[in-house]
Amino acid sequence: MFKHILMPTDGSAHSEKAIERGIELAKLCGSKVTGIHVVPDYRLMIAYEGSIDPATQEKVEVEARERAASFLDFVKKTADAASVPCDTVVATNDHPYDAIVNAAVDHGCDLIVMTARTRKGLSAMLLKSESTHVLHRASIPVLTFRAIVSADEAKKVKSPSTKAA
Repeated sequence: MFKHILMPTDGSAHSEKAIERGIELAKLCGSKVTGIHVVPDYRLMIAYEGSIDPATQEKVEVEARERAASFLDFVKKTADAASVPCDTVVATNDHPYDAIVNAAVDHGCDLIVMTARTRKGLSAMLLKSESTHVLHRASIPVLTFRAIVSADEAKKVKSPSTKAA
């Protein structure tokens, strides 16, 4: 069915759950996966703020790369545990959704698996989620996990008991 699945991660627990489910799907389909983390372009942010200290810029970029490596390490370890072939990519872009869609095209992916965050109120109107942007821009299917509950976890949830009258 799917041959190559792209899995964006931001290191959150929600993202890790989506990655676990995506790797389960990849195993069932015999797919390979590529994990991606998008790092903001700190050079532009630092220049915009007026602070152009090269030492600060380098420190911020190194810390961002270290975080990215730890997030992608989770993808790699989870895929390895499931015997699913896995590559990882760190992209730099101020718009993560663009980097995700571009990576899917560049790597020949036929599915994107990611988490979706729900915003409420004014922030929902002003700030669309990355997954919403990816959904609108991607030319391949996008599988999003909102309420991340596996079938095993759903079985553990007991329905409220009713008392006989």
